Amino acid sequence: MKTAQAKNIALDLLCDIIGSFSYSAGIYTFAKTASFAMGGLSGLALIVNYLWGFPIGITTMVLNIPLILLSYRIVGRLFLLKTLKTMCFCTVFLDIIFPHLPAYSGSQFMAALYSGIFVGIGLALFYMRGSSSGGIDFLVMSVKTLRPHLSIGIVTMIIDLVIILLGWPVFGNVDSVLYGLIATISTSLVIDKIMYGMDAGALILIVTDFGEEIAQHIGELIGRGSTALQARGSYTKQEKTVLICACSKSQAYLVRRVAQEIDKTSFVMVTETSEVFGEGFSEYQAHQKTQ
Repeated sequence: MKTAQAKNIALDLLCDIIGSFSYSAGIYTFAKTASFAMGGLSGLALIVNYLWGFPIGITTMVLNIPLILLSYRIVGRLFLLKTLKTMCFCTVFLDIIFPHLPAYSGSQFMAALYSGIFVGIGLALFYMRGSSSGGIDFLVMSVKTLRPHLSIGIVTMIIDLVIILLGWPVFGNVDSVLYGLIATISTSLVIDKIMYGMDAGALILIVTDFGEEIAQHIGELIGRGSTALQARGSYTKQEKTVLICACSKSQAYLVRRVAQEIDKTSFVMVTETSEVFGEGFSEYQAHQKTQ
């Protein structure tokens, strides 16, 4: 038990260090020198730094204080303590280490892209260890707890958009808004890919009268199996076959085309899946060992 606990603590520390380095690189090396504000409190800290020269890390910590006071009862003590530890690492990297490292001075577009990538890597490492960089995370989790019907994505998007738009009058050009959006979108995509795996695919449901024929053609065309379920329409009371097929995104169009060619009256639903485990996809046991 003690060994497992020590490994968890060591892994938390390692993710904090690597994540803080990546997060700080995205903000200081790329976003700061390219003069744009991305979403979150780090974006506000960049604006404050641009206007008055205050250190980005310390400014972010100060801006976090009211959010911590408002949300500490909601987010939980463990999450709060882990986040405070992570924030300390980020502050050290932002205010002490990265000011002495060379900054990127190339294309603003590339700066926005890589800013989002590096910040996304850092945040994903934090989230996977039950921590965060603080800031908007406190506010979003509090809003979600108090108003569970609201979408986390929409709440985050609105807050980020307001902060990014503040960069327009501060930096003096609309490009700062566009680059901020690029960085924020890149961050979201990187977080999703790291946390939910690179094995995102499609799940297709086909309601048809020709289940066996469609399943056979799917197998012949893309080498994927299907699961057949017997169902009955609640309105027509007719017996139908429901085929369930998991495949890659690139194969989804082929499966849909097969269903529509064989049965023009078939009902096809295509949804996105974060990860797919099993034969022909990621092995669950191998994935577990990496966690």
